[in-house]
Amino acid sequence: MYEGPVQDLIDELGRLPGVGPKSAQRIAFHLLAADPADIGRLQDALQKVKDGVVFCEVCGNVSAETTCRICRDPRRDLTLICVVEEPKDVLAVERTREFKGRYHVLGGALDPLSGVGPDQLRIRQLLTRIGTDVNEIIIATDPNTEGEATATYLVRMLRDFPGLTVTRLASGLPMGGDLEFADELTLGRALSGRRSM
Repeated sequence: MYEGPVQDLIDELGRLPGVGPKSAQRIAFHLLAADPADIGRLQDALQKVKDGVVFCEVCGNVSAETTCRICRDPRRDLTLICVVEEPKDVLAVERTREFKGRYHVLGGALDPLSGVGPDQLRIRQLLTRIGTDVNEIIIATDPNTEGEATATYLVRMLRDFPGLTVTRLASGLPMGGDLEFADELTLGRALSGRRSM
């Protein structure tokens, strides 16, 4: 335990995902020893993220403008939507270079124990995006309990749309894993071998 601001910094860093107590302590002491110009750049970057990054009004991905670059790209296939949980998952799928459609970011997965239900996710926005143009929805939620529950819920919501094919990523992704940690080859094979639900 350290005094005052140092312990406050360690506590705040420890609240970040993937940062344990030891890592938080190392980062805090690195920041204490850092050049003031480096700290200023870090402060500016954090402020710019909070002030300048918005969520795309079409798909929910992070963007510097009201519509993200993927939704603005006229070369993308309007008939195909890949549904993911978080913006980081968009990047994971894009790295495969297999998908040429558009995305829909839910903003999480169903998790009743944590109080996350359908109303906390962008499911209603997905349903309004499905018009005569969309032929297929690829459900690319994480292959864990919450992701599977979300996929099952989405299938029930989407099966009544006439002419709409609903698919799920194929095998190849480890159960209990996250999309952001899958390598490009595994994720690419899972995407190209998706199955109907």
